[in-house]
Order: sequence, then C-alpha cells, then structure tokens
Amino acid sequence: QVQLVESGGGLVQAGESLRLSCAASGSAFSINAMGWYRQAPGKQRELVAVVTSGGSTNYADSVKGRFTISRDNAKNTVYLQMNSLKAEDTAVYYCNAKGVRDSDVTIEYDYWGQGTQVTVSS
Repeated sequence: QVQLVESGGGLVQAGESLRLSCAASGSAFSINAMGWYRQAPGKQRELVAVVTSGGSTNYADSVKGRFTISRDNAKNTVYLQMNSLKAEDTAVYYCNAKGVRDSDVTIEYDYWGQGTQVTVSS
C-alpha cells in the first residue's frame, strides 16, 4: 500500500506564491507518474500538472507559465510551485501517484492524497 502525504496549502493573496509537497511512502512498490489535481466547489476534479518518472511534464492550459511541477525520485516526492496565483486557483489540491507493486508490475494503481486547501483572495 502507498500513502501520500501532502503539505503546503494555505491562504494567500492574488499574485503571491505557494509551494505544495507530496511524499509517497510504502514498501515493495515503484512510482511511475506523479501529479496534482484540484477540485473547486461545485466543479469536477481536474488535472493541474503531471510529471513522469523520466521527468516529462504536462500542464493544464490555465496554469502554464505560472506553475512548475518537479519531483525527487530518490525521495518519491513531488512538488508544485505555484506563482502568480489567481482567485480562480482556489481549490482543494490532491496529489496523485500511479504505481506498481514489485510483485506484479503489470497492474498500475492510482493513489491519492487527502487533499490540501489552497485559497487565493483577490
């Protein structure tokens, strides 16, 4: 079983920055892609950014140029640097990891963090 622990959310003013962190822990597993999703009140959860184990990244159009995702494979940790925050970035941010168990690498599992609130006041 993989556990994801997030940190770094909070309340900021528009234009400010925040950095989210998410650490994966567990045994006998390997993590493939890691990413961040967000869900605003009354809206569906959406992809914010994802990074593969090889370092390839993908971003939602709404955050390109403002957010940067990175990861430390040795620590199984993913980061999301959020700059120039806007009120519309307000949401609960969820860490996601796609992993495989050492005993059966043919099955990929989705793991989710508990979510961290990001609130941007305008």
